[in-house]
Amino acid sequence: MVNPVMNKLLSVLVFLTLISSSQLVLAEVNPWQESYRLESIYQYDAALNALNGVSSDNELALLRRGWLNYLKGAHSKSIENYNKAISKNARSLDARLGIILPLMAQQRWREAASNAHKVLEVAPWNYYAHVRLMATQEALKQWSDLEKHAKAVIERYPSDVDALVFLARAYRQLGNDNSATEAYKKVLELVPSNFEAAQFIR
Repeated sequence: MVNPVMNKLLSVLVFLTLISSSQLVLAEVNPWQESYRLESIYQYDAALNALNGVSSDNELALLRRGWLNYLKGAHSKSIENYNKAISKNARSLDARLGIILPLMAQQRWREAASNAHKVLEVAPWNYYAHVRLMATQEALKQWSDLEKHAKAVIERYPSDVDALVFLARAYRQLGNDNSATEAYKKVLELVPSNFEAAQFIR
């Protein structure tokens, strides 16, 4: 005959064991999930530290570290991360697109443009590569190139405000205020609150 007291005691022990096991599972934080959570509250150093247990040779971790270092302003470290990712996978468009940002932050415009061109060789109408390349053309004061480039982008992305603003700036620098006005009017059709466009055509 089963002792009821012993039976109850065993049930309690099983329950406590299950509770302890579930607490252990909850205590094991996923490093990726934690990194994204910390990034969302702008804790970039902590987001980087959350990946300390992930291999430094992991391609995705290199991309992630490159992005987080860019966000925290550690641009040289970000470039180093992205270069390591490129050395692991020379076909990575993610790494090429990523490295453009810290290069631009360091005003290394020609290197940034070179990486944008490498992306476009493989993916001719990659939006981010075009926007970042237009930014380098503006920084380098390549106004004629920027005008032609922005027009080509607008043909493919007619509702893109960035390309329209770059086109308007190019027109202004080339002394074509009438065309700049028309470009800014289109900007205001898309974003009525755009300050730059409103200031120019008021």
